[in-house]
Amino acid sequence: MLRFIFLVTFLQGCIARPTASVENNDIPQEDPEEIRSEAIKRLLEVFGIDDPPHSLSHVKQPPQYMVDLYNTVADEDGVTKDPDLLEGNTVRSFFDKSNSDQMHFLFNLSTVSKSEKVLTAELHLFKLKPRPSEIAYFKRHHFCQINVYLVLDKQKMHLSQGRKLLSSKLIPIHSSGWEVLTITQAVRAWTDENKNHGLLVVIRNIGATQFDTNIIRFATGKIHHESKQPMLVLFTDDGRRGVASISNQAEDLLVKPNEPYVPVTNRTRRTRSLSEDGQWPCQRHPLYVDFDEIGWSGWIISPRGYNAYHCKGSCPFPLGQNMRPTNHATVQSIINALKLVKGVSSPCCVPDKLFSINLLYFDDEENVILKQYDDMVAGSCGCH
Repeated sequence: MLRFIFLVTFLQGCIARPTASVENNDIPQEDPEEIRSEAIKRLLEVFGIDDPPHSLSHVKQPPQYMVDLYNTVADEDGVTKDPDLLEGNTVRSFFDKSNSDQMHFLFNLSTVSKSEKVLTAELHLFKLKPRPSEIAYFKRHHFCQINVYLVLDKQKMHLSQGRKLLSSKLIPIHSSGWEVLTITQAVRAWTDENKNHGLLVVIRNIGATQFDTNIIRFATGKIHHESKQPMLVLFTDDGRRGVASISNQAEDLLVKPNEPYVPVTNRTRRTRSLSEDGQWPCQRHPLYVDFDEIGWSGWIISPRGYNAYHCKGSCPFPLGQNMRPTNHATVQSIINALKLVKGVSSPCCVPDKLFSINLLYFDDEENVILKQYDDMVAGSCGCH
């Protein structure tokens, strides 16, 4: 009997060992690096970026205008405060590439996709303080006129046939600070025709006489600090739109969405209890996306990460209104409970309200871009 038992045990061992060996050989082991690379590639697609921008060669400060705009439209986590605050879903800033100390500006728009719809383009110029020696001159003249021209021919840009007037604005001569002029027509011409000869700015007094540029001075990229450099700001829409409506996002943010379960000893009675199968009911849980861990901190300015949240929990019968069920989910839960149709599962816990987030980042040309992405944060969860 002992010999029989030994023989059976031996044969089982011989049979088991080859089976395990075949299974290990037949099932390919996935490379963690390949999985990570594919996952990051998919994440870049979500953010509409073909390749991650390279880290900056030196520490560069983003334009204060772009930082202020980001803080206006987004909270500290990047979530959109009000989707109607931003025109389009992309704002791009470009610095002057002409390296000229004159009032001729050139902006490289090669990073703007052909599919992007140009909504508004603005030229931002910083007017310098008048020199004390010129105060007497300003007592006779109180205003000057800024004319912005689209350059048609660089060789004739100081002649009427070599340029086209785009925008004109009166400003106080004694003032200093940023002046903004609309030049949408020029940018649309550049993107449509691929002929970009830049912009020419001419300063005149009220009598149409051209001012000496040594008297009315604007900062240029060649001489002055980068915080005062001439800048083109472009508002566009790249056509990306989420499947969920976010038109009421600003109103929704005032109402606190359902919170993730936090185990506290003296929780109030309004907290949902465990279902019969021992699971917590459908609710929202944290899901933090850390851009530093992904390796994106070198080019993303704000936010450093964001809480996307995720939905988890059961949808037990009967579904109460606190589960935020759709009519379809209610019917499905009834069919499932009564076992009327074979193979019908209970409803799923999924996001039923999605919020957009904003990203402020550098591209490969060191331009700063602000983009708004729909359907990135689970605002609340429900049984669907």
